[in-house]
Amino acid sequence: MRNKKQFGLIGKNIEYSFSRKFFSEKFSSDNKYSNYDYTNYDIESIHDLNNVFNSKNLCGLNVTIPYKEKIISFLDKISDEAEQIGAVNTICFENGSKVGYNTDIFGFTESLKMNKIDNIDSALILGTGGAAKTIIYFCNKNNIPFNVVSRQESNLNLSYNELNEDIFNKRVLIVNCTPLGTYPDIKKCPKLPYELINKENILFDLVYNPSETLFMKKGKEIGCKTLNGYQMLRLQAEKSWEIWADYIK
Repeated sequence: MRNKKQFGLIGKNIEYSFSRKFFSEKFSSDNKYSNYDYTNYDIESIHDLNNVFNSKNLCGLNVTIPYKEKIISFLDKISDEAEQIGAVNTICFENGSKVGYNTDIFGFTESLKMNKIDNIDSALILGTGGAAKTIIYFCNKNNIPFNVVSRQESNLNLSYNELNEDIFNKRVLIVNCTPLGTYPDIKKCPKLPYELINKENILFDLVYNPSETLFMKKGKEIGCKTLNGYQMLRLQAEKSWEIWADYIK
């Protein structure tokens, strides 16, 4: 039996993960991928990473919460775009080097296009992790004014208590970059002043399980356009596959 080419996902508490199901189905759907396998590498600490890197026949990895930023120091190099964003969600083993990329930005941008979300006046980014850094990069690249909201008070970010009606004026894209509302904690959502949100606002939840989060439900009740992170995930996964495929032919 041939040694299978290994791919996988690095994260914490990722049994529910989209990636393993997506790639396992992809590999089983075509005989030319019969020698590929996808594994969840659920690690308690970033310091357990070397155990993953020592896996045999490793070709590519995805990275999710909470390691998209921390993983950078363990790589040999990262793409220019990943460096500008400050977060990596895809690793390719290129000629013996561990190279990091960010395909989340592709997934997010294309998802907005496919849902005809444009003419954004401003953005409100909930959270400060790796996913939030991707949205910040998108806003800077497209000259969209934005505010970042965090539970921790900071000179760089707003706290939820500081949000007022002016923040939600016009066509505001509100992006939940936190894990709040993810299964099984489906009764949780970001602590926004939902009474100040108006129907011109767009609520984009990067959470995809459940398909409609409490954050989205609250937006729908107001009349807002809402979407979850599933389409973005599929798009970023396909982009990851494109990167890997260049090096496993």
